[in-house]
Amino acid sequence: MKIALYILLGLALLISAFFAWFFLVFMKVSDLKIDENADSTVKLEQIDKWLTQLQQEGKFNGGVLIAKAGKPLLIKGYGYADARKEQPLHEHTSFRLASVSKQFTATGIMLLKEQGKLNYDDLVTQYIPDFPYATVTIRQLLNQTSGVPDNYLTLAEKNKTAIDILTNKKAIQLVIDANEAADFDAGTQYAYSNTNYITLAHLIAIISGQSFEQFMQEQLFQPLDMQDSRVWNLLSADSTFQNKAADMRNFKGNLTTLQPTFIDGVAGDGAIFSSLHDFLIWDRFWYGNDLIDDEHLQEAFRTPTLADGEQSDYGFGWVVREDVVWHNGAWLGARTLNRRDRKEKTLLVILDNGTNIMFDDIAQELVKVVRGGL
Repeated sequence: MKIALYILLGLALLISAFFAWFFLVFMKVSDLKIDENADSTVKLEQIDKWLTQLQQEGKFNGGVLIAKAGKPLLIKGYGYADARKEQPLHEHTSFRLASVSKQFTATGIMLLKEQGKLNYDDLVTQYIPDFPYATVTIRQLLNQTSGVPDNYLTLAEKNKTAIDILTNKKAIQLVIDANEAADFDAGTQYAYSNTNYITLAHLIAIISGQSFEQFMQEQLFQPLDMQDSRVWNLLSADSTFQNKAADMRNFKGNLTTLQPTFIDGVAGDGAIFSSLHDFLIWDRFWYGNDLIDDEHLQEAFRTPTLADGEQSDYGFGWVVREDVVWHNGAWLGARTLNRRDRKEKTLLVILDNGTNIMFDDIAQELVKVVRGGL
């Protein structure tokens, strides 16, 4: 008995050692070595070579945009939009943005404010009377200071047998029926909650009289000529669309398709797709546009003062760190980052559709180079 136990323990140690060795050797991202004295052209060539190598090693399947003052310095896809490797990624490929979608949802609310259809300090119950968090305002949803529990996904799983496709309306009703206690009094703390942003998307639908998808298409993407951008989920009329990147699992370059689940009928916290090309338009939008007044536009980057006097760093769908504003995301195959330096006028967008466990390491390397100057 003891011998068998020792054998099992030995095997367990060997397996653990193997996986540790595997991750060290195969799942490590090599440092991005940049000659600091080189000119911008050489630095960009070194970045391109590094990303190409990562893609060939099965460590990256996505697209990268680096821009300065509105002009792309590098805009390129590395890998494939589909598991069969028939569709190469390119600048017009539409990637799932995951939580980077939140800045678009927040902008939908800003458009309604610009149109005089709501105020940020309106109570949510003004539009959703049964909403169980009576003191929460629209602004607090935007700033993630509402105290509304991040519980809609858990509630959906518990009620899965009664749900065909989860919608924003169904998800909000689950929150209403559950009537769970708030995590804290509204405005006193910051806590990231996806429930805040599906509620915002539901408010957009209620106030505009359109679906969230229709409103965003007609009021934001079309006026900006963002032709590769849209809300898309299981409720969309089209089962797919041109240039859509599939959600995949990338294991050392072997791609397998990931399918949405019943949860993927919600939107607002995610469900927006866009391209590297359209992020150039989106970046320019924030320096001035015809849809939202310049002074009002800066409201997105004003961070709230909490009840104890501390300052949060979450604006309207953006993490705000002085001149740098950013957001990342992860859902299904998507791993995403949008980072803007408003002072230096630089932009870094990284979009991966291959469930990349090394995404953060890749992003950190690229951020260091962009921060160092190009």
